[in-house]
Amino acid sequence: MTLQPLYESILIKRIEAAEKSKGGLYIPTQAQEKPSEARVIAVGNGAVQLDGSLRPLTVKVGDTVLVGKFSGTEVKYDDETYLIIQEQSVLAIVRGESV
Repeated sequence: MTLQPLYESILIKRIEAAEKSKGGLYIPTQAQEKPSEARVIAVGNGAVQLDGSLRPLTVKVGDTVLVGKFSGTEVKYDDETYLIIQEQSVLAIVRGESV
């Protein structure tokens, strides 16, 4: 069984924040920020237009995206935590190197 988002919904998994700072110091769990970078796990079949047609989504499975810290609805499935968000909640698609 798998999770398949509907319409313009996207299933993402946040990319874990670094546990060490660039200077090599360990950051306590409570002090770590929610990561804004996420990997797209699954996408819906498209956004319904006024004329009833479907507009394909811009993001694709495997894309790395930036999302707001409090975006989406948290879902637990098979001991993993995912977020379901709308495509319009995606701030940017990361191309090339990771942020």
